[in-house]
Amino acid sequence: MNTQSIIDAITSNTTGLFFMSAGAFLLAMALTPLYTHFAYRYKFWKKQRSVSTSGEVLEVFTKLHAAKFLRNIPTMAGVIGVVTIAVITFAFNLDRSQTWLPLAALLGGAVVGLIDDIINLRSNGHGVAGLRSSIKFMMIVGIGTALGWYFFAKIGIDAVHVPFAGSIAIGWLIIPLFAFVVTATANAVNISDGLDGLAGGLLAMSFAAFGAIALLQGQIMLAGFCFTAIGALLSYLWFNIHPARFFMGDVGSFAYGVALGVVAILTDSLLLLPVIGLLFVIEAGSSLIQIAARRFFGRKIFLSAPIHHHLEAIGWPETKVTMRFWLIGCVTASLGVLLALAGGHIL
Repeated sequence: MNTQSIIDAITSNTTGLFFMSAGAFLLAMALTPLYTHFAYRYKFWKKQRSVSTSGEVLEVFTKLHAAKFLRNIPTMAGVIGVVTIAVITFAFNLDRSQTWLPLAALLGGAVVGLIDDIINLRSNGHGVAGLRSSIKFMMIVGIGTALGWYFFAKIGIDAVHVPFAGSIAIGWLIIPLFAFVVTATANAVNISDGLDGLAGGLLAMSFAAFGAIALLQGQIMLAGFCFTAIGALLSYLWFNIHPARFFMGDVGSFAYGVALGVVAILTDSLLLLPVIGLLFVIEAGSSLIQIAARRFFGRKIFLSAPIHHHLEAIGWPETKVTMRFWLIGCVTASLGVLLALAGGHIL
């Protein structure tokens, strides 16, 4: 597709993308009272963790968030966004090459997260309160591998774009790479979902960046998927900003995380994902550093991990952490789009 064709496509489809995003926002807002009815009736209360996945007692975390968990806050609100995006995509934006994979990723991640959330709801509130991390990890790896096989065998893509260098063919190795990206992104988003509004805001910015890249590439339906996700996330943020009315739960964080990783690959912007989602990388990295330090050196690097809890522990209010992370996320998302323009990602 030449430059003029891309410009014409962008002009003619921008209105449609806006209506998909606005439609997703309105549908999610309409579904929210239905969710809250069942959430409060059946007591979908989020259980506070008392130990980390490595077995460490979470004394600092418990102290920081004790007041929050004194009031009952429903979880699993991410199901609203999953249903919204699925309905909009099935009704108006279904395409084999552009939206099948991210939709399948969204639904697959949602299933894993839903199982974890249901176990959390049925737990007594002690321990990790959910699926074992190893089981969640293997389930997400399985989803990523299946999606990677489809990407390679059915869509026929076996190359990775390197900014300023071009595409490098890696053959069937695209499958394990696909699985790694999906798993890493899903877990990073899940780890980041720890403060009111934090993960939702960062996800909206990341989908906006990849939506812009897809639009400039002429992948209009993939851009539509991203803007649909933004609409659903903005509805969620309306109720999740401090003080949160509900949490997205693992059903939301895993669904959005897996889908975000797939969108990065479909836009051939895999190496821009750590830039656009820099704070997801920092959040996940801080948790890994903390676990490694405890295991190999018997000490902690951070007062509490991931890093947003460390910042709370040194005196930053929750809202300050969230707002400053949003500002950084806006800058890195914009930088990612600029690098895509400069690095040859725009066809």
